[in-house]
Amino acid sequence: MKHDYVNSLSALRGWFVWMPAPVASLLVLVIAALIALAFSRLITDAIPRLPGLKRIPTVSLVVSRLRPWIRLLLMIIAASAALPAAAVGLSPGTYHAIGKLFGVAFILTVGFGLIRAFRIATDSYLQRMSRRDNVDDITVRSHQTQIRVLRRLIEITVGVITVGAALMTFDTVEKYGVSLFASAGAASLVVGLSARPALTNLLAGIQIAITQPIRMEDMLIINGDWAYVEEINATYVVLRTWDKRRYIVPISYFLENPFQNWTHSSPALIGSVFLWLDYQTPMDRLRAILDEEIKHCPDWDGETLGCQVADSNAQVISIRIIAGAAGANPMWNVCCDIRERLLARLRAEYPECLPRGRTALVPGAPGDSVWPDELISPPVQRPGRGPQPSQPQPFSAPQSPGSPGSSAAPGAMGSPGAPIPTQGQ
Repeated sequence: MKHDYVNSLSALRGWFVWMPAPVASLLVLVIAALIALAFSRLITDAIPRLPGLKRIPTVSLVVSRLRPWIRLLLMIIAASAALPAAAVGLSPGTYHAIGKLFGVAFILTVGFGLIRAFRIATDSYLQRMSRRDNVDDITVRSHQTQIRVLRRLIEITVGVITVGAALMTFDTVEKYGVSLFASAGAASLVVGLSARPALTNLLAGIQIAITQPIRMEDMLIINGDWAYVEEINATYVVLRTWDKRRYIVPISYFLENPFQNWTHSSPALIGSVFLWLDYQTPMDRLRAILDEEIKHCPDWDGETLGCQVADSNAQVISIRIIAGAAGANPMWNVCCDIRERLLARLRAEYPECLPRGRTALVPGAPGDSVWPDELISPPVQRPGRGPQPSQPQPFSAPQSPGSPGSSAAPGAMGSPGAPIPTQGQ
């Protein structure tokens, strides 16, 4: 069949004897490539329609996305087969160079076409896995991590082999490569030392794909920031922070340094909220308010909830509230929602529970006196709380000796601005 194909092109070559030899040879190669292009269209359209392949959606997807590569490969094969028919009038050097060019193009097309096909097949599998309802989040992220890391390693391996095979078609490169591998001199030592970091990260990637200390979309704490695992490549990991910054971390870092992984076993998290309130805060009523308001938080998991006095000092007490959520972002939203709702309720119903400063009157203390009326807070009107107690009577300052009745003489103790007398006055 090949001989018939070459003979047909040789006969076609005879039609262009009136043209210069290089132009006629090039025209024969172009015609062969066009024939292969038309034939490739038939193949790419017929393969997905075969009875045994209609039920496999991955085959149709791979063929449809690999059409350019399939057409290019068939065109290279057809042109290479037509090269003997186009060799009439070409010098041996030109003929050999064109053959080398077709060989390199064939190797590169096959190698990178395989990489493309593998990527398409793995992406299709991951999409189907993520759409399944009966697969939990941990399993999906585990499959994503393993497939993406191993895919990177396979792509690098196939790419290096493809480029190496293409270069080895040249005699000069082949001789240099053989001498480099055969010798154990300085060149081999330099190449080995320079490749050590890359090999370390590649081996670390294989270990991470197997042991999985991190997975896709895991939430990590690194350098004080919490970030999500966005990409796991063969030699580095891309982390995405909450404010859209990116950390680029060598993949070996996660095998050599301790770090926090908040979603390693489960994406569910427990958030904590701290409120600093006054000692007059009624804890039973605060817990009742929390039970009322938490029902309006859509991100709460409906299970974990707690409220305790965690600490205290001379001025305030520290209230610690914990609540569960399905993930990191819902946990943050729950904490902010609880804080806002409780502060609003306390400000409206129990303003005396908010932090305040206290001042004590010390009789006989040196310095200006404080007018007691300024230390008495007005009564707090709380809606729906019933009648409020009357305002306490202000503190009455003692009268100066010898003052008539209950009126204090100007400048006596108890009047605004009057100094407290000391002993000996």
